[in-house]
Amino acid sequence: MVVTVVMRILKKWSKKYQTPTVRATSRERNPFKTLITCLLSLRTQDENTRKASSALFKVAGTPQEILRLPQKKLEKLIYSSGYYKNKAKAIKHVSKVLIEKYRGKVPSSINELVSIKGIGRKTATITRTFGFGKRDCIPTDVHVHTITNRLGWVKAKMPEQTENQLMKVVPKRYWFELNTLFVLFGKYVCKAVPFCSSCPIRKYCKRAGVKRSR
Repeated sequence: MVVTVVMRILKKWSKKYQTPTVRATSRERNPFKTLITCLLSLRTQDENTRKASSALFKVAGTPQEILRLPQKKLEKLIYSSGYYKNKAKAIKHVSKVLIEKYRGKVPSSINELVSIKGIGRKTATITRTFGFGKRDCIPTDVHVHTITNRLGWVKAKMPEQTENQLMKVVPKRYWFELNTLFVLFGKYVCKAVPFCSSCPIRKYCKRAGVKRSR
């Protein structure tokens, strides 16, 4: 099966790279830190996410501690993540809702997570997968969406459509790893203008929608 072959190749290929920051939080199995790290990762590079989350969690690692932080201090701590004012407001709001509605705990339900302003489907599935260790969904960000469409595994216009289609074609044993592998692959190889000449899975790719490559 092509999907299995590709996943095995990418898993071996990925060993030379550092684990993405959001995925790294799964080692602690701390849903709150995973959730906040994901919010910090929006529209920024992984290096910035790592720096901001490390600075923040040295000072505050719970919803209660976040709320006790003065707004300006929170903004300063997460400055490196970019859009720090908006992210600080979102983090404060999410922490407040968790305390008021969920006794300070992060809900594992995707529906409950997306009901909180500032949390979208991608953040919810990442939190459920890496924060709680659940393996019943496939976190689908722009990398997963773009690359799996290029490969020809799916044909979808929106990430949520891609997620639904992927769960029908990707063996469940790969659901947990898929996001991590494709985030790394999108960062280093399958970029907006992909490096097809050095791609380790080129012969398995349909290159759907690829008009220009390197």
